[in-house]
Amino acid sequence: MSAPSITVYTSAFCPYCNWAKKLLDAKNASYEEIRIDQDHDQARIMVERAGRTSVPQIFIGDYHVGGYDDLAAMDRAGELDPMLRRQAS
Repeated sequence: MSAPSITVYTSAFCPYCNWAKKLLDAKNASYEEIRIDQDHDQARIMVERAGRTSVPQIFIGDYHVGGYDDLAAMDRAGELDPMLRRQAS
């Protein structure tokens, strides 16, 4: 079984993007960062996938977590670690 990847859509000078990456780093989670301010095609893809234009937009596999607040809420609720363990297995 291949692990779903973590994708974080970001842009420069976005504190929420940095907080999301720091939280994932603290969990030792590997992720792909896609800078939508450097690639407008990826910005379009992000909006199609997430239905949102704000960053960060975080996906664990095909599951759309949402933004940093959503990621932090998952962590506080104890839901993030199990999802990351499933992702890593």
